[in-house]
Amino acid sequence: MLIFFIILYLAVTILIGWYASRFVKNSQDFVLAGRKMPTFVVASGLFATWFGSETVMGASSEFLEHGVLGIIEDPFGAALCLLLIGLFFARPLYKLNIYTFSDYFGQRFDKRVELVSAMFLIPSYFSWIAAQLVALAIILQAIAGISFFWGIIICALVVLFYTYVGGMWSISITDTLQTFMIIVGMSVLAVDLYINAGGWSTIEQKVPDDFFRFVPKQNTGREWLAYFAAWITIGLGSIPQQDVFQRVLSAKSERVAVRGSIISSFMYLSVAMLPLIIVLCGSILYPSVKAHNNQMSIPNLVLMHTGIWMQILFFGALLSAILSTCSAAILAPATVAAENIIRPLYGDKIKDETLLKIMRYSTVAVTLVAVALSFNKSDIYELVGEASSLSLVALFVPLFSGIYWKRSNSIGAVLSMVLGTSVWVACLWIETAISPMLWGFFASISGMLFGTFIFKADVKKIPVG
Repeated sequence: MLIFFIILYLAVTILIGWYASRFVKNSQDFVLAGRKMPTFVVASGLFATWFGSETVMGASSEFLEHGVLGIIEDPFGAALCLLLIGLFFARPLYKLNIYTFSDYFGQRFDKRVELVSAMFLIPSYFSWIAAQLVALAIILQAIAGISFFWGIIICALVVLFYTYVGGMWSISITDTLQTFMIIVGMSVLAVDLYINAGGWSTIEQKVPDDFFRFVPKQNTGREWLAYFAAWITIGLGSIPQQDVFQRVLSAKSERVAVRGSIISSFMYLSVAMLPLIIVLCGSILYPSVKAHNNQMSIPNLVLMHTGIWMQILFFGALLSAILSTCSAAILAPATVAAENIIRPLYGDKIKDETLLKIMRYSTVAVTLVAVALSFNKSDIYELVGEASSLSLVALFVPLFSGIYWKRSNSIGAVLSMVLGTSVWVACLWIETAISPMLWGFFASISGMLFGTFIFKADVKKIPVG
């Protein structure tokens, strides 16, 4: 019966994509859902940005192994990201009526910066999409016996279809529905396991010392730098990511964009605690659940501890959450590729109908690359970390400087992207003791400062700050 309902969920997802396609009349509908979304839909969409494989399977695995210090990156860093977007980025970017972050770089700096930013932005999504496909394939393998290979293929086809036809409309509808399912399913399971585990006093006795420690135990520079890196990987690194940006810009007004972002931050931080409670209580009740693959701890718990209807609710919520996250991650780089790389080749002659077709074809290309990557790596937390690190070292500093530092110029922006990424890759290769991402981040800041103060370039007069 569980397999039947899983198939039904996938079929419903496809139908939602088909239904949503009726609202897609032009490229703005495809990318931003016509900028018509109310607060709850915007908040649900932003909440759903990461509430998928990363939170339920990746973060819960890290929590079991390393305690609270293992999950600073997510959910704490992810909630910080959404809060910062609402406080400092949603308002100035919404006013510009643009499709992509690269559009912003083109307006604020020049076409060269627009192109360079697009070249960095697009690859940052391949690992993210691959992480979602890996999670979906692992789940199908566990509950239906489908091989990892065919699980990747089936899930990629499903998510590609409804992204291709419905774009942001599909994502907005599914985000709202799956948010409700997640909260209900996770809450019921968390309360049940908490009670069965014996409550807080029993849990506290069963966990290792310092399991709930929130700050580094060793007061050394290296430990605090690693702690800082965990906070900013998603906390700052995901601010200049296109899937988050598109959800913000789908809001029907500037006020809704800001309010939806802030609400989503608190939604994420509270609801993301539920998988952690589930996996902690479950590991106390069923110690064998973490004996093999920690990424499968929660799915295995559900299969061991609950009845068929709870399994249907949980796996339906989990699959829809991951599919929604994956869909938005496919749409984001496809939009950038079409809008900022292919469109300029046509000049001013391109029709909106042609642009919409290019965006849809781009979703196919992005999916193919992500599928290939998913066969080479299977660690969800690692794949997600790679995606956020690239956007942090390449794009955050130019974005922040462009909005809040009027003197920043195009040379500084390009140097920031190139130097930050180059140093990060070099440090990954030589395996530095301090996080390569931090070296890349500091190099990105240095590139912006050096380019702005040493070289003089025209600064465009568009709204900043």
